Amino acid sequence: MDDPAFTTETDTTTQTILLAASNHDLPALKPLLRVPGAASVQDPETGFTPLHAAIASCEDSPSPEDIEAAKATIKELFLSGAIWNDLDTNNETPGCLAFRLGRKELYELVVDAGVRAEILMNLMGGYEELSDGDDEEEDEAEEMQTDEGVDIIVDGEKTSPEDTAEGTVEQVEVEVPKKDVNSADYLQSKLEFTDDKLLDADANGVMMAWETSIMQRTVDLLIPLSSPPLRILNIGFGMGIIDTMFASTSPASHHIIEAHPDVLAHLQTPGHKFGKEWEASAPEEGSYKIHAGRWQEILPTLLEENLQFDVIYFDTFGESYMELKKFFSEYVIGLLSENGKFSFFNGLGADRKVCYDVYTKVAELDLCDAGLDVEWTEVEVEELGGEGEGEWKGVRRRYWVLDKYRLPICGFMG
Repeated sequence: MDDPAFTTETDTTTQTILLAASNHDLPALKPLLRVPGAASVQDPETGFTPLHAAIASCEDSPSPEDIEAAKATIKELFLSGAIWNDLDTNNETPGCLAFRLGRKELYELVVDAGVRAEILMNLMGGYEELSDGDDEEEDEAEEMQTDEGVDIIVDGEKTSPEDTAEGTVEQVEVEVPKKDVNSADYLQSKLEFTDDKLLDADANGVMMAWETSIMQRTVDLLIPLSSPPLRILNIGFGMGIIDTMFASTSPASHHIIEAHPDVLAHLQTPGHKFGKEWEASAPEEGSYKIHAGRWQEILPTLLEENLQFDVIYFDTFGESYMELKKFFSEYVIGLLSENGKFSFFNGLGADRKVCYDVYTKVAELDLCDAGLDVEWTEVEVEELGGEGEGEWKGVRRRYWVLDKYRLPICGFMG
């Protein structure tokens, strides 16, 4: 609607809601929240939602009464449908803002709301991922209207709305953002192997050498030094970092599932440490084995063969949390030995602390539903550098920004 009066009225209502939230004025705020969507309006300049406003007002030495009023306001906003992970123009969610300001109580309210929202999404059929802005940019690129006589160059392909009378056109380079990776696209992409990283065709980091210390700590917790030879299953070979560590323990059996054709081809190169000589070194024939294919296709066969494992590790690429949940809910319970241990690379939401905290709690609840206890061990992560710097040089974007990694070790309850 282009009516200026309507726009002014809408902006006035938005500012009234934001002001009431900022002042923690519940008597003024509650009537305004009766309108659907009112709890998630955003300031056109700052991107602040009512949640942002309620938290931001606690920046300068709030009293205990101020904090309690803010908590009551935040709870009311969530009851009215406020979205826990909306971003402002500073690329901060309400939780990010609360954490930066050191308001732990307010931060925990946002985390708890995020957990409730993600569990609800699960019940409705899928988890919601925090947008990084790429989707909006892609939509804008797709919807872009071209003027007459302008060619649009998209990934090297030229399209023209129509020829001009003069027969000449101006070429405009338009950079279309790469789409978020998914398993199907990943398995069809060409991989680049280097000494310190494995990248897909879009320069996404599939696996990187900086993860080595995390994986070593994982192996130390999964396989104590006093352990006898164990039966090991790993999902996702990648660079072979953790499988090299597993192999060094001289396991009783060692099964690896890998789906990407390029990784499988790399494994078949002459002299590879996980080649034919490795398979032949197994204590029993067939107990050291590479399974080529997706775990969704391989694991039913392993279940039919009644194979069990003392250690199971899961680290795939391009799959959602729902796939991880399916793995431990449907397969770990049948493949893990009675006293066995299961772990996974915990990168859930690791590009933003509030998301990492939310998904940690969601995973813990889902593991519990699957009959698994989980113990978390915090591992320090060294400074990896900014976007395009340090460890991330040549990588499309950072998939890890936190200073601590939560390492999960899971086992059956009881």
